[in-house]
Amino acid sequence: MDIKNLPENEKPREKLMMRGAEALSDAELLAVLIGSGTRKLPVMELSEKLIEFDESGILFLAECVPEELCSISGIGKAKACKLVAAIELGKRIAKKPRDGKFTASRPDKAAMYVMEELRYLKREVFLVMMLNTKGEVIAFEKVAEGDINSAAVKAREIFNKAVRKNAFSVILVHNHPSGDPSPSRADIETTERLVEAGSIIGIPVADHLIIGNGSFYSFKENKIM
Repeated sequence: MDIKNLPENEKPREKLMMRGAEALSDAELLAVLIGSGTRKLPVMELSEKLIEFDESGILFLAECVPEELCSISGIGKAKACKLVAAIELGKRIAKKPRDGKFTASRPDKAAMYVMEELRYLKREVFLVMMLNTKGEVIAFEKVAEGDINSAAVKAREIFNKAVRKNAFSVILVHNHPSGDPSPSRADIETTERLVEAGSIIGIPVADHLIIGNGSFYSFKENKIM
């Protein structure tokens, strides 16, 4: 349906102003971002077309690039860049601590810090969260990237970064593209190896988190380390 034919209080922008963004459907939120349709395709139909483009629905937007969006009829560079920028801004807001500092005091807090960045990835990545003596995050860097099942990680890569950042301790983090955060035998062996390396170097591994789709596994919480 063409937005022009909708009652004034049902048009996405007006609805957002009167009832808040949470009152809008996924398609309506996309319509606000896209702004306009084409001569043949009203903006709401274009929004629905975006959602239907991939079998994962709106989750597709979490890791899409402008070139992918531009392959959809009706989406040009301007609209594609606007959508990708909005998604990235949402990710940054989700992980930004309100006071400017983030303390990884509990496994759930540390997991939430990285959840939005990792939960939708289609490849496995391994990262290191570096902490100071107060448990505050001073740096967060990727150390390895693999395929859908694994990411080879070297102790040297992790602890070189930690030493350069003068980290007191580290939290290891990687994702499971399957969405299931349960550790594999390889995950357990990797953790044991890195914990031992950290002990020798003098930079302890405080935890190892596996991020799934909205869930996580903490080695510390489950007393595996």
